[in-house]
Amino acid sequence: MKLVVMIPAYNEEKTVGSVVREIPDQISGVESTEILVVNDGSTDETVRAAKRAGAHKILSHKTNLGLGVSFRDGIKCALGMGADLIVNIDADGQFNPKDILPLVEPILKGEADFVTATRFLKKDVHLRMPWIKKIGNSVFTRIVSRLTNQELTDTQCGFRAYSKEAALRLNIFGDFTYTQEVFLDLINKGLRVKEIPVRVKERKGQSKVVKHWYTYGLNALIIIIRTFRDYKPLTFFGTIGLVTLLPGVAIGLFMVFHWFIYRRTSPYTSLLYVVVTLVVLGILFIVLALIADMVGRQRKIEEELLYYDKLRRYTNVDRKREIQEKNY
Repeated sequence: MKLVVMIPAYNEEKTVGSVVREIPDQISGVESTEILVVNDGSTDETVRAAKRAGAHKILSHKTNLGLGVSFRDGIKCALGMGADLIVNIDADGQFNPKDILPLVEPILKGEADFVTATRFLKKDVHLRMPWIKKIGNSVFTRIVSRLTNQELTDTQCGFRAYSKEAALRLNIFGDFTYTQEVFLDLINKGLRVKEIPVRVKERKGQSKVVKHWYTYGLNALIIIIRTFRDYKPLTFFGTIGLVTLLPGVAIGLFMVFHWFIYRRTSPYTSLLYVVVTLVVLGILFIVLALIADMVGRQRKIEEELLYYDKLRRYTNVDRKREIQEKNY
């Protein structure tokens, strides 16, 4: 069992070294541990600090591409390193690397496919967070919980552990962030999630991701909507269709009854245009929902094919590497 600890980093020269050094060397059930730092176009000494601290591999972007891109590239790289288990931890030092042990335990025991840290389950922990961020965290957690039918408490925390199966199944598209999209993707594929409470250190300086709460909220909401659209197209477009169609039908019935009683449509004649518009739009969205559902089924087939392609590509990576080195 090989563990790869993945650390996305952008201008974290002051903290990334301590995070790397504090990662446990020995974990029960894990034969070897390697550290992967994903440098997302840092302009400071992040790479040098990570190397000095003992990071085994540095994956660097020439420019800052976003946390979502760094996470996707990191997962691919970790699988290429032969990971059976992947832990993602922030480079800012907010999380204690020693908490990796309880985070991976449910996966090693076969109780979960991916495990996420939560900052809000410990009753004795008073997390210092601006009120606007607490509200935003609560709102997004409620949205994701509702969409996945899970009782979640923290969907914005990036400190997580993934089994190889979860990493192979994972397909996300957001460049800005990934935290909410991962829940929607993996839970919709039937993978099991578990939350583990952790303590959090107060962050020094401004977050590299949440620079402005309104831009983060908007970008995260767009990612959630797109993901929900992709996995529940019939519900997504069908709901819009019904919300549009039913008022049109109701107004239309009202006008029909009015005509039978008074033998005229006035003074509601202008509502005819509203009825026609709502009914036509509603029917179009319902037809679109059926087409999108058909496309969604095709997507599931394609994702299954992609999973088997990844499985073939990343199986026995270490053995293939040994053969290549021997032949060389």
